[in-house]
Amino acid sequence: MRITRTVAGRSRRAAVLATTGLTASALLLTGCSSDSDSSGSTGPDANGKITLTVADFGQFGYKEAGLFAKYHELHPNITVKEDVTSDEKVYYPKLLQQLNSGSGLADVQGIEVGRIKELVDTKASSFVDLSKVINVDDWVSWKEKQATTPDGAVIGAGTDIGPMSLCYNTDLFKKAGLPTDREEVAKKVSGGWEDYLKLGEEYKKKAPAGTYFMDSASAMFNAVVSSNAKQYYDESGKPVYKDSPSVEQGWNLAAEAASKKLTQGLAQFNDPWKAALRKGTVATVACPAWMAGQISVNAGDANKGKWNITTAPGATAANWGGSFLAVPKSGKNVDEATKLVKWLTAPEQQAAVFKAIGSFPSNKGAYDLPNVKDAKLQYFNDAPIGQIYADEAKSIPETVLGPKDGVIKDTISTQINNMEQRGTSPDDAWKAATSAIDKAIG
Repeated sequence: MRITRTVAGRSRRAAVLATTGLTASALLLTGCSSDSDSSGSTGPDANGKITLTVADFGQFGYKEAGLFAKYHELHPNITVKEDVTSDEKVYYPKLLQQLNSGSGLADVQGIEVGRIKELVDTKASSFVDLSKVINVDDWVSWKEKQATTPDGAVIGAGTDIGPMSLCYNTDLFKKAGLPTDREEVAKKVSGGWEDYLKLGEEYKKKAPAGTYFMDSASAMFNAVVSSNAKQYYDESGKPVYKDSPSVEQGWNLAAEAASKKLTQGLAQFNDPWKAALRKGTVATVACPAWMAGQISVNAGDANKGKWNITTAPGATAANWGGSFLAVPKSGKNVDEATKLVKWLTAPEQQAAVFKAIGSFPSNKGAYDLPNVKDAKLQYFNDAPIGQIYADEAKSIPETVLGPKDGVIKDTISTQINNMEQRGTSPDDAWKAATSAIDKAIG
């Protein structure tokens, strides 16, 4: 099983890709142990040999793509060791503690997108400014802006992103009398997530017994909000989630989906959700790039060829997930660590990671490389995911991030689950969500 990086209600990842297909048995890896006992940075030894430590969470794919070994071949005096924490919720508090104490930091530190704004606002001075090292224009524009301070310093180089698509079960669609061709399905939802619910109502009329149009209304909520520039905060850093048009739209659509029983009401990535995929009771899943692997592994070989992928509803795509690599100033090998980050986030290396584990590149230069451009998923009827995700990535809006985006999203998602599973009224669920959020963020 593929390691999941979990933060702010998002479980990231999961696919091993090739331009000719996808091998389900290698998609989702379980367990991921540290390659080093300590992430503390040390300088060259007596022989001039350097060990660079990379601390990250979940699975960034560098080992799987053979990149650390390749870097050693290119630089025989440098060995790279990875210190992995499987759960990002454990990793991040430790990173904050290390930043506060100024000790124990690795030469390179991974940062999840849900945390980047808080570090830009409060800890930017602790990291090397990469703006002089990388060409920020090589990345999709909104990605590097997430890691950029008001005075132009860039504290992290973008690794992957999660452009949104729509995964759908063609077998269930056919039985419900809906089109199965990916272009026809795209047309049915071209007007946006409102059209998606209309399609759900069509599905329900002839749905096979015991099946549901979507797995989770909270996942749809996240996709709706993430496709808008204004989400939970305004440009001044003020929380505006109570008055945000995108939050209101997402909440109302989630409430409608729950009331019309279009959703199975499953919390994503838990055992009932996995069982639903295996049993074929879910017709659609809001599908960031890394979700395909989750579906293929949990649905299993018996459902191979029964799924397809098309573009997300509406004209504006969403992003769900992504990370950065940063270099702490306190490291003993800052120059070499900076060079490593530049190399790991270059197009060729990001394309190699995409082929190895399915993390979609944030560096635009990778989109024209064969490992990305020609990538298809055999499990999903050879869906041209390289083309789909690249097109989606270019239409994702520049969003305003806030320091507690994750807390807000997590709390709202919990209350959406309550509407689905417990029948909580939308008004009561919203009151519970806002009360909990206000207490959490102050």
